[in-house]
Amino acid sequence: MTHLRALESEAIHIMREVVAEFRNPVMLWSVGKDSACLLRLAQKAFAPGPIPFPLMHVDTCVKFPEMIEFRDKYAAEIGFRLIVESNTEALKSAPSMQNPGRYCEFCSKHMKTEALLGALEKHGFDAAIGGARREEERSRAKERVFSFRDDFGRWDPKNQRPELWNLYNTRVHEGESIRVFPLSNWTEANIWQYISAEDIPIVPLYYAKKRPVVRRGNAWLTAQDSRLLHEGEVPEERWVRWRTLGCMPCTGAVESKALTIEEIVAEAQAATKSERENRIVDQGKASMEDKKKEGYF
Repeated sequence: MTHLRALESEAIHIMREVVAEFRNPVMLWSVGKDSACLLRLAQKAFAPGPIPFPLMHVDTCVKFPEMIEFRDKYAAEIGFRLIVESNTEALKSAPSMQNPGRYCEFCSKHMKTEALLGALEKHGFDAAIGGARREEERSRAKERVFSFRDDFGRWDPKNQRPELWNLYNTRVHEGESIRVFPLSNWTEANIWQYISAEDIPIVPLYYAKKRPVVRRGNAWLTAQDSRLLHEGEVPEERWVRWRTLGCMPCTGAVESKALTIEEIVAEAQAATKSERENRIVDQGKASMEDKKKEGYF
């Protein structure tokens, strides 16, 4: 708990620094576990006042229904400012979801990256707070806590600002922006430990349950939407849960019987592979680093 509170204190300091230094910040809320922690940290950072920036959800229009239901219910309950943005124009030319590789490439470029960059420009946000962690993926391990983006929203991993002794450089010119990662030093286990300690509500998909799924490669994909199924494919009932939440065609579940937060914490502590190993969007010819250079969060 001492280490967890140290991480909490660091994240709260980072959020306060953002509000002090930037004109128009926003927090990206994916509705997942990391975003759940960010929201609680923001509440603590600015209590007893309201959160001084809006939360923005970039909706790809193929998120799990449980995520959208949770988003709307929780936003109404907590009462923060919620912005929902989607690239509905690009959606008209989307390929079939029965080809997950092609669809996920399309979704990453148009429904995530273009939608995010368009929303940041539309609202004039100069700092975007997100829940990425260095432990998750190699390119994310390269990023600074305050990660600079040029006026096209691009990231250059070879030209980053130093962050010595936790001193953050917040200077930007007109059109430039900063991505901010308060959870940079957290692990998946830390996230679940904090959710447990703070009794933070989460999307039910994180808990194990018997669900209809189909096997694709090394992952179990949801079969709750008929658009996702190949011809002749027969779903089967399996005890599964999701370690990470994204879009239905791109995010695989893992077999699990974890019904409580304590059991999920135990699984996270015993895990030897990244939670993103079942994300099709992180695989293929374009690496996460390539996507991030284009503006992907």
